[in-house]
Amino acid sequence: MIGILGAGQLGRMLALAGIPLGEQFRFLDPDTNAPARQLGTQIQGAFDDDDSLQRLAAGCSVVTYEFENVPVAAAERLAATIPVYPPPAALRASQDRVDEKTFLNKQGIRTAPWVAVNSQADLVAAIAAIGAPGVLKTRRMGYDGKGQMVLRSVTEVEQAWKKLGGQPLIYEGFVSFDRELSCIGVRDRMGNVACYPLIENWHHEGILRLSIAPGPNWNDHLQQQAVANAKQVMATLDYVGVLTIEYFQCGKELVCNEMAPRVHNSGHWSIEGAVCSQFENHVRAITGLPLGATTVNGAAAMLNLIGDFPDLRRVLNTPGVHLHHYGKEPRPGRKIGHLTVVAPDHATLTARITELRQVTGLDKLPSWPM
Repeated sequence: MIGILGAGQLGRMLALAGIPLGEQFRFLDPDTNAPARQLGTQIQGAFDDDDSLQRLAAGCSVVTYEFENVPVAAAERLAATIPVYPPPAALRASQDRVDEKTFLNKQGIRTAPWVAVNSQADLVAAIAAIGAPGVLKTRRMGYDGKGQMVLRSVTEVEQAWKKLGGQPLIYEGFVSFDRELSCIGVRDRMGNVACYPLIENWHHEGILRLSIAPGPNWNDHLQQQAVANAKQVMATLDYVGVLTIEYFQCGKELVCNEMAPRVHNSGHWSIEGAVCSQFENHVRAITGLPLGATTVNGAAAMLNLIGDFPDLRRVLNTPGVHLHHYGKEPRPGRKIGHLTVVAPDHATLTARITELRQVTGLDKLPSWPM
């Protein structure tokens, strides 16, 4: 049995991938309506509650987690008695943006210039040192564009401090990029590593809307950079499981934005679009099974469904489309499901995505990458 800290949609998809391999699942999550609750036993409790942690681990062979804001201390308590993959050190390195940037820079991985900010005076000094525009972010917990603000000049310091001040922050130099990419890799218990082709991602209002694999205009030089970085990070952390590193492409170079020690939204296309999905490969890695092939079946894409569902009859009339419903109640700005799209080539994939854009309401967004 596999224990999972968290029972959200990522936990749900891990279970859907692991059940055909003969695995059973137990989840710990405080949410009574967690998406994964139908696919195993859910312990309803806090992630730092000792009794709940003991109940989660009892009878399990390994514990993993589906999001990176699990308390490190909880993962370390579990790791004292049962294997926890990815290791708690990966959580520690990724939860705080200053710790994360420090770790990545020590690995020789380029990031945007950054400065830790603890006061309004620190912010003024950071802008003087790095320049503007830049992005002020909370050091912890921000996701989908939350907990951050773009500053275009020092005159916006007071407004930014009113919005985000009073907590540990980081100021990052603004990166002028060609496109956003992610590298998803997986490492098993023996140290074997496999990486999926670089994925091109497009965001709107800080939320991922579209991922394409492999990214159009394939660049083997960039792939080599990304794979080398992933192997370096994984080896340093003695990593087991799936790791995602997000990048800005700046010409022929990659600038790292952040890393996530888990399966990732930009890899959802792999469920139908790869020989072995990121979810199955994560289960394989943490349970000691051989890694599966990361080859793309032609070309593939993922479109997030945000807020509400489109007309599913129209959506599913498009060839190569697969619906993934998370069992969540619709709510503005909420990820309630996604579509994966497969096609024999990028030209056919583009045509199918264009059709889906019209039937999902994505044509109402002010810009689109295709």
